[in-house]
Amino acid sequence: QVQLEESGGGLAQAGDSLRLTCAASFRPYSSHVLGWCRQDPGKEREFVAAVRWGGGRTYYSDSVKGRFTVSKDSAGYTVNLQMNNLRPEDTSVYFCAIGSDLGICQQPLRGFAWGQGTQVSVSS
Repeated sequence: QVQLEESGGGLAQAGDSLRLTCAASFRPYSSHVLGWCRQDPGKEREFVAAVRWGGGRTYYSDSVKGRFTVSKDSAGYTVNLQMNNLRPEDTSVYFCAIGSDLGICQQPLRGFAWGQGTQVSVSS
């Protein structure tokens, strides 16, 4: 199984910042896309942000563009999500995922097992 481990998150107030980290126990291929999804109870996972391992091109959902920054650390096989200017609507469980394209939240890599995610709660 392909597994990633999420950390970070927690409680914040609107306007605050939080940082999430996703750690892989393997070296991703340059073609892989690693990133973040979030899911509220009863809803589908939605794409938040991602980075292509080779080249480092980044991708964002419209709802977080300009506030969140995704980055990779090639030495440590980690992907970070810096979340600034948090809003109450950012409250969710955040998951890390890996895939071959931007559909990581719906069609992650074969053999990928979802982690427990990390809770982000933002109060107004």
